[in-house]
Amino acid sequence: MDLAQTLADRFEEHRGPLRAVAYRMLGSVPEAEDAVQEAWLRLDRTGADGIDNLGGWLTTVTGRICLDMLRSRAARREQPMSGQGDADVFVPDPVLRAVPRTDPEQEALHTDEVGLAMLVVLETLDPAERLAFVLHDMFAVPFDAIAPVVERTPAATRQLASRARRRVRSATPAADPDPGRQRSAVEAFLAASRTGDFESLVAVLHPDIVLRADAGATGAGDAVTKLVRGAREVAAQAMLFRRVNVRARMVLVNGTVGLVVLSEGRPLSVTGLTVEDGRITGLYILADQERLARLDLSGLQV
Repeated sequence: MDLAQTLADRFEEHRGPLRAVAYRMLGSVPEAEDAVQEAWLRLDRTGADGIDNLGGWLTTVTGRICLDMLRSRAARREQPMSGQGDADVFVPDPVLRAVPRTDPEQEALHTDEVGLAMLVVLETLDPAERLAFVLHDMFAVPFDAIAPVVERTPAATRQLASRARRRVRSATPAADPDPGRQRSAVEAFLAASRTGDFESLVAVLHPDIVLRADAGATGAGDAVTKLVRGAREVAAQAMLFRRVNVRARMVLVNGTVGLVVLSEGRPLSVTGLTVEDGRITGLYILADQERLARLDLSGLQV
């Protein structure tokens, strides 16, 4: 086997973790793939000679690439992906999997997934704070290795991560990790919204629930970009499921039970949910048709 193929094979061993780093940094599946591909191009140009820890090197290089991409977003003064200029309605790209037919408790073992709620909070961080938090707290990269990327001392980098950690802990809603209780709440939500039982729908929603609907730059049918707070206000938005030509199917959205809404086999939206104490505390709805068209729904039984 020649050296080029050996290097490519070694890189492929790290592709999954690098994609996980990039997705947490960018909240976009296509951009994460672009960042990982750029990391490979840099490795291919430089070679692995003199790199003692290839995984660590690739992780920090991917982090640097993502940091540059985030700074470029800020320089353009654009809301990433939603196009609305309002960070409150940002919904990241969802990662979808089928709900297992047996032993759903095994889903709690998927520790590599990060919820949409946390990704929304990460989007509010300064790019350097986000990098320090993601690399250190999620991937155990030491501050000495992160510091050169953010052009700060290790002590200052530690402070970046500390500020980000406080923000993430305070702003990310608590979520029930039990898939059975998640499913029960989602089933109750669907039943009430389909029948138009407004009071039953309000009962399954937390009084302080927040709905974020990201329909992209132009909107999509009835799904417009919006931020709605409060159980009764959110319940009033949930009558979409009463439409005859619309059906909803449960899937796993970033590791927790969520919904794909379809019309004539075409996805209208993907909804991630957070559930606490049997009630829904957050709805994260992606209705941007351009982004939905890129989702892989094969194998989801929708």
